[in-house]
Amino acid sequence: MKGNAIRLGDDINTDLIIAGRHKFRAVTIEEMAKHIFEDIDPTLHSRIKPGDIIVAGKNFGCGSSREQAPRVILAAGISAVIAKSFARIFFRNAINVGLPALTVSGEFIDSTSTGDVIEIDLKEGVVKNLTKNLETRFKPFPRQLLDILEAGGLVPFVKKRGLDI
Repeated sequence: MKGNAIRLGDDINTDLIIAGRHKFRAVTIEEMAKHIFEDIDPTLHSRIKPGDIIVAGKNFGCGSSREQAPRVILAAGISAVIAKSFARIFFRNAINVGLPALTVSGEFIDSTSTGDVIEIDLKEGVVKNLTKNLETRFKPFPRQLLDILEAGGLVPFVKKRGLDI
C-alpha cells in the first residue's frame, strides 16, 4: 500500500480519534468519520485522501476499548497506521476490522512529516518513506493475521471460510 503521511504525536487516544460526543450521536461510521481527529485539527478530515497513512508516536489508540476508533479511521479512507507503539486493545480492534497497525522504529517515525509518501509491504515487513528515501523493517505479521487483514477484518475472514458467527 502507498499513501501520504498524516503525522500525529504521542498518546493519541480513542477520544481524539473520534470524540465521545460523536460516538453516541452519529448513526453511521461514515457520519462519525466526518469528525475524525477534530479535537486535534478541525480541518484534518477535509484533507484526508483515500490511502493516506497515519504516522504516530507512542501509545496510539490508548483509552476506551470501543471498536469505533479503528472503524472510523478506515471509513475516513486511511489505509494503515504506523506508530512507535499501540495500546493493546486498539491493536487487536484494528486487526479485527481490517486496519493494518504497524509498530516501527522511533527514528523512522521522527523523520517522517505530513505529506511524505509512505509505502508499506505487509508481507515483507518493510515501510519506506519515498520522499526522504528512508526504510525500516517491522516484524511481519503471522500468516493468520495477514489472512484476516486481506479478508477485510475478522468477520469477513470467518464468513469467507463458511463459518457461522
